[in-house]
Amino acid sequence: MILDYGSGNLRSAERAVRRVGAEVEVTADPHAALEADGLVVPGVGAYAACMAGLLSVGGEKIIGSRLAGGRPVLGICVGMQILFERGVEHGLETEGTGEWPGTVDRLHADVVPHMGWNTVRAPEDSQLFAGLDPDARFYFVHSYAARSWQLDSGLPGQQPKVTWAHHGEDFVAAAENGPLWATQFHPEKSGDAGAHLLENWLRTL
Repeated sequence: MILDYGSGNLRSAERAVRRVGAEVEVTADPHAALEADGLVVPGVGAYAACMAGLLSVGGEKIIGSRLAGGRPVLGICVGMQILFERGVEHGLETEGTGEWPGTVDRLHADVVPHMGWNTVRAPEDSQLFAGLDPDARFYFVHSYAARSWQLDSGLPGQQPKVTWAHHGEDFVAAAENGPLWATQFHPEKSGDAGAHLLENWLRTL
C-alpha cells in the first residue's frame, strides 16, 4: 500500500513496487493503510509541506499504530526524513513524527542539492541490502538529511541497522529498525539495485 498524503512521486513508487511482484494500491484511507501488509510512505519537496500533508490525513497516527503492532513501514526520501523528531529548512523548524530521535537539516557540501548516483555503506547483517554488491549505486535527490544517528536510538527493543552515504559529509542513507525501514535515496529510480532492494523489503511482509 502506498500512503497518499498529497506528496508527489506516488505513481513512480506504485509502479516500482508493482514491478517487483506486489499487489499495490495508492490510498489515503486510514483503515486500508492500517490493514495493509506493508505501507510505503514516499515524500518529495519540503519537510514542512510533507508533514502538513501527513497530518491532514492522520498519517502520523497510521504510522505509529502500524509500528506499535509490528506492521512494516517503508519511508522513502522525505518520507524517511519525517520519521525523525524534527526538520530544519531555511531556519524553519518543523516537528516530525518522532519515531526516531534527531534532526534533519542541510547537508554541508560544496554542491547542494546532492543529485545523482552514490554508493552506500550498509551493515554486513543488513536485510535491506542483502544480495547487493557493495559497489551498487542508488539515486539521490536531496539537500537535507539526518547527518548523525544517536547511539541506541530507535524503536524499543529493536536494534537499528544504519546505512551511510557521503556527499560533503556522512549522512544516513537508510535505516532498518524492527518493522520501520527507510531510505534517503529513491529505490524506485535506482534501476536494478533499487528493484532488488524493494524485493528484499517485500520478502519481510
